[in-house]
Amino acid sequence: MVNDLNKDPLKGKALLKKVKETEHLSPEDKAKTCGYYTVTKNGVTRVNMMKFYKALSDAAGIQIESTQAGNGRGGRSASYRITVQSNGNLLIGSAYTKQMGLNPGDEFEISLGRKHIKLTQLGNGDEVEQDD
Repeated sequence: MVNDLNKDPLKGKALLKKVKETEHLSPEDKAKTCGYYTVTKNGVTRVNMMKFYKALSDAAGIQIESTQAGNGRGGRSASYRITVQSNGNLLIGSAYTKQMGLNPGDEFEISLGRKHIKLTQLGNGDEVEQDD
């Protein structure tokens, strides 16, 4: 089921349409049909699933790669949710403290509400609120 007529792989709406038309095929056959393959000198067909999935996510408007400026290091992004750990602690990760411009040694006063935690930075008039 290789689409030899298309020298360029399908993209955008054409890719989405072809994938919809070929729902019954395996992922590898879909990628081949959409043009995401190469044939080696020995005649072996190699399917490029990464390029296929990337093109598919681009066509669907799903952003996979981060556009955040940084030093190129990976890691988690802030989800704005935390979970109480088994020892009862709440850990606010570095993604939050960096985003808030906090530095090691910054001190806060903690005020507990019914369903929220209010952090007031000492020595600075700013307030930071954390809901649970």
